[in-house]
Amino acid sequence: MDDLRTTLLTLSPDDRRDFGRFIQRQRRKTIGRLDSRLYELLVRAKELKTEQLIAQLYPDEPNPTAYYALRKRLMRHLTDYLLLRQRQLDTTAAATVRGHLTLAQYLFEAGIPRLAWNTLRKAEKLGRETEQHEQLNAVYNLQIQHASSPYAEPLDEILPRYRLNKKAADEEERANIADSLLRQRLRESRVRGRATVSVDAILQNILAEYDLQEAFARSPALLSRLMSITRSAMLVRRDFTSFAVFIERCYNLMERRHGFAPAQRGHQLKLLYMLAHALYRSRRFAESVVYLEKGTALMSAGPGQPFSEFAPRFTFLLAGNYAFLRRNAESIGLLEAVLRGPKALTAADDLTARLQLTFHYFAEGKFAKANQVLLSLARTDHWLEQHLGLEWLLNRNIGEMLIQIELDNGEQALTRLRAIERTIRDLFPAVPADAAAATEAVPVGGPYHPVLIYLGLVRELIENPATAHSHDFGNRVTHLPPFISQEREDLQVISFYSWLRARSLGRPYYEVLLEIANA
Repeated sequence: MDDLRTTLLTLSPDDRRDFGRFIQRQRRKTIGRLDSRLYELLVRAKELKTEQLIAQLYPDEPNPTAYYALRKRLMRHLTDYLLLRQRQLDTTAAATVRGHLTLAQYLFEAGIPRLAWNTLRKAEKLGRETEQHEQLNAVYNLQIQHASSPYAEPLDEILPRYRLNKKAADEEERANIADSLLRQRLRESRVRGRATVSVDAILQNILAEYDLQEAFARSPALLSRLMSITRSAMLVRRDFTSFAVFIERCYNLMERRHGFAPAQRGHQLKLLYMLAHALYRSRRFAESVVYLEKGTALMSAGPGQPFSEFAPRFTFLLAGNYAFLRRNAESIGLLEAVLRGPKALTAADDLTARLQLTFHYFAEGKFAKANQVLLSLARTDHWLEQHLGLEWLLNRNIGEMLIQIELDNGEQALTRLRAIERTIRDLFPAVPADAAAATEAVPVGGPYHPVLIYLGLVRELIENPATAHSHDFGNRVTHLPPFISQEREDLQVISFYSWLRARSLGRPYYEVLLEIANA
């Protein structure tokens, strides 16, 4: 795989045209024309091998050395273009403070200290208002460096502000490290699925190690970071209800006491998304939509580029809420529009959108469309497990199994069912009780043992559809071991259970799903 070609293909059509013009402005005679020619060859629909590229660029005499030097030059052009583009599009407070700082440094070097100090004061004011601690540290260092200027503020006034900012910057850095550590440890457990993880112990140890226990609600940036840490723990523990109450209280308290400045919109959007997601998983769908609409309004009001990363996630969550508010057709419209949109989604977002769309098509009874979208995922089970986790893989495979049943492809459904069972049994074999260690026996499947029981019931339906109408079968479905929990279980899992329950009752799946989810 050609990394340079892969990078170039990430550019949108408009960016590709702009980059082509950028190269034209940089080129120098023959060398410049070869820069443009290599770029055109690399972004072709069909990928060319290295030998083919060299032959196209140097038809008279192949020159691999010149070719690799040309690639380096094109990469430098791309780096310069992206840097310039970022500066043009970055309207955040951090970029503005950096700009003021660069101007002040130039003015000091040019011998105009009065203007330099005026610029530094502007940078400090904006940095303090928007909590840009890292940028402020550079501002204060430059102020201290030029404190002997007649236009400078007294050094004994600068130093306390410098120390206070240094403390806040250090706290933010520690929160960043704690967040990354927790995510890494939880990611390791996610690959193994619902393995036993001492989430509370991990969280408390990390917060204590980095002295962050009392740091909540001091600033939008820190609140956002610490809510992210707490949310990671809650996602593993599936305690969405408790987290929803906690983050809603923290968000509303911050909004009442301090509010969110325009430059803090990114932190506010992160908090709104986490809050809306927790409400969704707690089945408070209408309330979740209110916060999502608030976030969407914030994105529409501000510059689009800095907040573009939030748009797909807000759309996916809005579509999910609509499905449980009897607005499933609108959910389908939202997801189809995202997948057809001019801006390409990241690989993870694209897969999420497609998997979610299969659920909405399934709810509408459009099983062929659901199957078509599922096939478009085009990823192996191993890839999905390694990149998105065991839970994601199981959801995909159970969804595929149910679609095949609805399409009357019983053999394909059984093949998928056996594969799911084999995966769970291989990963979680039975563990006998150990009297010496005072541990109880663990059944085959471990935390996924109820899923195996569920699959056993589905197998009965596939092999004998008439079983669904028997009293015994309906009773076993009703008393299925804790495959679902009213407070903690994933809505995707509830949708699987609802399908089985609907079959046993002889009722439409979507109606049963709404009853159970809104119970």
